[in-house]
Formats: sequence, C-alpha cells, structure tokens
Amino acid sequence: MIVPVYNESKTIRQILEKINSLDIDKEIVVVDDGSSDDTGKILREIKYGNLTVIHHATNRGKGAAVRTGLSFSKGEFVIIQDADLEYEPADYFKLMETARSTNADIVLGARFIRGYKGLMIHRMGNRFLTNMLNFLFGVRLNDCFTCYKLLRRGTINQLDLKADGFDIEIEIIAKSLKKRLSIAETFISYHPRSYAEGKKIRCWDGIRAAFSIIKYKFTA
Repeated sequence: MIVPVYNESKTIRQILEKINSLDIDKEIVVVDDGSSDDTGKILREIKYGNLTVIHHATNRGKGAAVRTGLSFSKGEFVIIQDADLEYEPADYFKLMETARSTNADIVLGARFIRGYKGLMIHRMGNRFLTNMLNFLFGVRLNDCFTCYKLLRRGTINQLDLKADGFDIEIEIIAKSLKKRLSIAETFISYHPRSYAEGKKIRCWDGIRAAFSIIKYKFTA
C-alpha cells in the first residue's frame, strides 16, 4: 500500500492503524510530502515491521509522492491510499477479489455505483470529468478520479508515470487505456470530508484536470 501524505497529522495515525490491522500480507509505504504540521513527527513515532516511511524535503505534489512510493514498493499488487479517512481500507478485499476474478490490470474503487456522497460541486465536477474522459477515450468508466486504484506490478512498469500533482489520477487511467490494458471497477464505501476538516481539492484542480485529460488524449 502506498500512502502519500501532506499535512494529515489528525488522521495519519488512525489510517495506518486501520491498514496495519487488516489480515492481509502487505507492505506499507508512506511518503510524507514535505508536511509542515506534525505529520512527520508522528510518522517517526510509529514502528511497524512492514512500514517504510520516506520524507520529501519539500512539498512536491501527490503524483511525485506516489511515484516515490512506487519506487520503494515491491509487492505483486499496489494500492494507493489517501491518508484522510475518506476511503475505507477494509475495501482492499473487494479490490483484490475483483482483480483475481476479472484478471484486470487495474481495479478502480468506484464511488458512483451506489451514489456519491459529498459536496455538490465535487459530485458535479467528478461526473463531468469522468464523462469527459469516457467520451474522449471511448470507454464507460464509473469513477476515473477515485483515489482507490489497485495496479499490478507489471502494469506500473508499463506506464512510465511522470505527473507530480493530482493529475497522476488521470495519467494512470489515460496511459492504461492507450495501452489497451484492462480496467475493472468495484463499489467502495466513501466518507467525504469538508474543507473545514482539511479537504484539499479546489475548483482550480478540476480545471487543471480537464486540461490534463485533453493532454493525455493527444500526447504519447
């Protein structure tokens, strides 16, 4: 499991406890992306035998943190986990079962299958961007901007990921589709938080995401 984290001192201990408690063979790779709060201090206090923590000296973005995590992970499957408690680690079992039953290269944890909860602007933005990607790439994905992605090790090696920011989500999907890799989706639980609780996605991120979809459609 790769956990990119930036200023999540309120939740990082709890999310790692949840991951570590799962009865599954796992490694946990946390990348502290230059946090300016107590996240780094808390991570230095946590001692799990299967935990690796990497600290970026400065904030480089989610994509850079994910790529760093990938370079340190070794398992057959990789799952990306945000540290903010919006996603439930118990759903790993759904992702793994779907990967085995479909033999898909990538499994997405889809939030829209049973109704996306959260801020109206986020619901509308996610639907618009997912529909935009579906139209341009000729697919019918339910939720292409979900954090939860299970990738096979061989799949990761094919993608040559380069994104530093949130557009890592688009890069993974777009490059996979262009390489005709198989993508499956399964329903997951989702507990969105508010901006007051620390949510970081802003409207400008949605605008950049739209441009990124177009970029990855028409570039190699």
